[in-house]
Amino acid sequence: MQRVLTSVTLLGLLVFTAAAFAITEHLKQEKSPIFGTQITNDDGVPTKLFSPVCHCPNSAVRIPIKLRHRDHVTVTIVDAADREVDTLPSETLAPRTPREFVWRGVKDDGSPAPDGVYHPWVHLSNGRHTFKFTNNIIIDTKPPKVVSASVGNPTLFAGAGRTVAIHYAFNEPAHAVVYLGRRRIIKGRHVKQSPKDKVVWQGTVDGRPLKAGTYTLSVGGLDRAGNETPPAGRKDVKVTLRYVQLSPMRVAVAGGKRFTVLVRTAARHYGWRLGRQHGSHRSRILHLRAPTTPGTYRLVVTEDGQSSTAVVRVHR
Repeated sequence: MQRVLTSVTLLGLLVFTAAAFAITEHLKQEKSPIFGTQITNDDGVPTKLFSPVCHCPNSAVRIPIKLRHRDHVTVTIVDAADREVDTLPSETLAPRTPREFVWRGVKDDGSPAPDGVYHPWVHLSNGRHTFKFTNNIIIDTKPPKVVSASVGNPTLFAGAGRTVAIHYAFNEPAHAVVYLGRRRIIKGRHVKQSPKDKVVWQGTVDGRPLKAGTYTLSVGGLDRAGNETPPAGRKDVKVTLRYVQLSPMRVAVAGGKRFTVLVRTAARHYGWRLGRQHGSHRSRILHLRAPTTPGTYRLVVTEDGQSSTAVVRVHR
């Protein structure tokens, strides 16, 4: 009798275990009634960071939802402590019809939600279930601070492949943005691990070379949430742009005698003109013969439309 009871008990345990396993496998295979909930910004780019004050595509997050069965949907935003912050307008959704619920970082009373981590909770009225998504939505409204900005060599002899390096350090990882006046001329890469890096400038704006001269560039940061260093927080660096430089700039020489000028340029060759004489040259050292007639002459060296001038005084 004892053996029979033991056998029945074991059989019952096996049946219960098999049934539990079958139910578990069925639950695993059962599809969620909600799908397609990847959070994006206003441009449809997947993101979890946004800044309601950035006036950019990251000023809001979009929570797309699709249902497998028709239901009434309510999306609630909760903070890291699961406290309700904002309830988005509810809507009844048809099966597989996409709908985006937009949150702009405000609370139910219309005041701004503070910086921090939030989560979307989705309640289905017919399904009588609330799905507590763990997707992080992070509000970050603090712009990067520029700790330092500098250039190694402030003089750039512009030309093919020639650049000047602008080194910077921020208080957080961010893109470097460089302005000339009010115009943004450089957006650097985002460095995830370090707030320090450099960007390079070719002496151009929109691919067009600037004239020779000294330019003041303003360096700021742009973080992944869309916050940008305000103009007052940027740091300025000065870059002197050169195409051709002559040394010396003044030459005194006897008529008909030879003299030498040092030409600094990134170009492979350049043109020169002195009085009625002219020609082209490649070397950094330019050897010339002074005119025989005494007087003051201008030596003009030109490279790709840019020129530099030296005064040549010829005496008897």
